[in-house]
Amino acid sequence: MTDTAKPGASVPGSGADAVDRRRVRLIMVGLLLGLFMSALDQTIISAALRTIADDLNGLSEQGWANTSYMITSVITTALYGKLSDIYGRRPVYCTAVAVFVLGSVLCGLAQSMTFLAVFRGVQGIGAGGLMSLAFAILTDLVPLAERSRYQAWFGAVFGVSAVVGPVAGGFFAGLDSFMGASGWRWAFYINVPIGVAAALIIASMVRIQPNRAQHKFDIAGLATLVLCLVPLLFAVEQGPKWGWAAGGTLGLFALGLLGLVLFLLAQKRAGGAALLPTPMFRNPLFSVYNAVNMLVGAAVFGALSVLPLYLQMVKGLSPTQAGLMMLPQTLGIVVAGRIAGPFVTKTGRYKVVLLTGLVLMVAATFWFGTLAADTALWQTGIAAGLMGFGIGLCWQVMLIAIQTGVSPQYMGAGMGSFTFFRQIGGTAGIAVFLSMFFGAVGDRVAAAYRDAASDPAYTAAVNDPSVTGQAANKVLLGAREGAVPMDNSSFLDRADPRLAKPFLHGMAEAMQIVFMVSGVMLLIALVLAAVPKEKRREPAAAPGGAKDAKEPAGRN
Repeated sequence: MTDTAKPGASVPGSGADAVDRRRVRLIMVGLLLGLFMSALDQTIISAALRTIADDLNGLSEQGWANTSYMITSVITTALYGKLSDIYGRRPVYCTAVAVFVLGSVLCGLAQSMTFLAVFRGVQGIGAGGLMSLAFAILTDLVPLAERSRYQAWFGAVFGVSAVVGPVAGGFFAGLDSFMGASGWRWAFYINVPIGVAAALIIASMVRIQPNRAQHKFDIAGLATLVLCLVPLLFAVEQGPKWGWAAGGTLGLFALGLLGLVLFLLAQKRAGGAALLPTPMFRNPLFSVYNAVNMLVGAAVFGALSVLPLYLQMVKGLSPTQAGLMMLPQTLGIVVAGRIAGPFVTKTGRYKVVLLTGLVLMVAATFWFGTLAADTALWQTGIAAGLMGFGIGLCWQVMLIAIQTGVSPQYMGAGMGSFTFFRQIGGTAGIAVFLSMFFGAVGDRVAAAYRDAASDPAYTAAVNDPSVTGQAANKVLLGAREGAVPMDNSSFLDRADPRLAKPFLHGMAEAMQIVFMVSGVMLLIALVLAAVPKEKRREPAAAPGGAKDAKEPAGRN
């Protein structure tokens, strides 16, 4: 709905056509910068998070740094599309970038994990618009026949950020100081120049939108969505600490369920102005594939939030080394994307690609579930590559599968639902799986120390006063009773290997639980995805064909 000169409207080869295409390419650069900033932020922070948490003395609270980001980005993902319909794409997109940059600066200035979590929430408010509005602006700019070519660049951006992010995160985390600030703070400050460039391009190149929607903003939908998501996710985060049957936990779950009921009622009442129009959910294809989308989001984001901890804490890799260990996964995503896109475009078949991706992800996740403290790193690398290939196949076609169940008049909201439900799943997955890990690690470590009593090397270290008198080793001896210190893990770097061995084995076993649960969730998603009958898409027409001529190029 951005007011653009339509590429298909100009006479081919005319000066106006050439100018318009140059403008489209410049707008794409701005959108790609915004997407790169958002995607880079997630991967760069994952690699640096252990260092950040150790520096701020809040390793056990690190889940909130991701959860607060995900909560606010989920909520605002559902808002930005509707806001841009009412107020225009250009001002809403630039606002999203500005909020994200502000949040990045505040994160870089944070002095505690509590403040970091709050400021990550500010980042998330901006991040919610960077992806959803990029797709909306692209839909306005180019006709359907050309759209897949541009969407491939969006996928490439995520592949590049997945490569650059872990390495850059490890690099910044490894710096003691840079230009007067701790190295990890530059993992946030790097967003500033990228965001400024993206906002300037979009502000100058995207034209004013003349035909804006006249709907009123769905305030009731927003309020009830917040009432639903925030209590549910807070309950999941605090459940292991409070107890799942505690009054506070049950009260939050009840409040969240009440919010869900009220949200559904608000959406039904809002009609065309709803954040998520209810008629979309009457189509079983749309409902089932979004359920799969949410399950996959929970399983993947949850499992991958724990994998960097395994590489850094259990295997002792530096942040940079851990980032490089994720390269096989990145390569898998990129290669699979290059295979899946042309196959679906040529044949119109998406279900076989989706199911193949899920099978590979199930296999990879259960492989992760076998990783122990003494597992060779090459096994982790192969499993990560297999996981990446599955992700590349699955999410490359997930949006296509969801679109097959959406009526044309709801296509914009349907596209937004893809990000919305994936983010809901990812938010819940990170909160649940990190809570599961921190809840299980104490018992697993204590059991590992009991089993180590028969190890002569361990017994010799326990009975050596020169070993037990060291501060790092005293921390490990306290872990024998389940008192596992999770706010700062830097003591492992100075601990006696004989005393640290049971600790690392217990950590790995706690992580295995997370990976196994993730695998079960992906199995459920696989079964669910196999149920709907494939609604075959028509293969892409040749350029200049009848379909291209009939496709409008300006509106969602």
